Amino acid sequence: MDPGRLRISLVVLALALMPLACGEDDEAPQGSDRTETSASAAAEALENTSLKPEIPKPAGSPPRNLETEDIVRGKGPPAKPGDNVVVQYVGVNFSTGEEFDASWTTGQPYSFPLGGGQVIEGWDKGIVGMRKGGRRKLTIPPRMGYGAGGSPPAIGPNETLVFVVDLVAIR
Repeated sequence: MDPGRLRISLVVLALALMPLACGEDDEAPQGSDRTETSASAAAEALENTSLKPEIPKPAGSPPRNLETEDIVRGKGPPAKPGDNVVVQYVGVNFSTGEEFDASWTTGQPYSFPLGGGQVIEGWDKGIVGMRKGGRRKLTIPPRMGYGAGGSPPAIGPNETLVFVVDLVAIR
């Protein structure tokens, strides 16, 4: 297996194991051992945010409100409105799981003033509080994304969007 595919496989495996490593598995038997080894291995794999993440097809009903989930917590001061942020990202449609955009594809991070209205509202609100080096999953309802008009042809009307965003820099 080539090194790039191996790294991607490790990241996907780490994401799958995170609920177990973080103690979020409600169905685990009481008194079951969770080793530090599996938790540290999952955390180590997730720390390499230089790799484009894979977003599995979402299941269930889309949320009505913005949902944020820190996958990796960064370091330093949190991003606030007015900061110029530099991000890497990948986005998929909630309904199909199909990728519609990714900065990793172009090889160029994206830069914008946070809270300045130059991006969809879900980004302006969902990236606030991130720290440099952090990776966050944003699930954005249509009213905070592209709404009834969508963004044809890749994003249909009233589509919920799922992004994984890495905060590269705060300026």
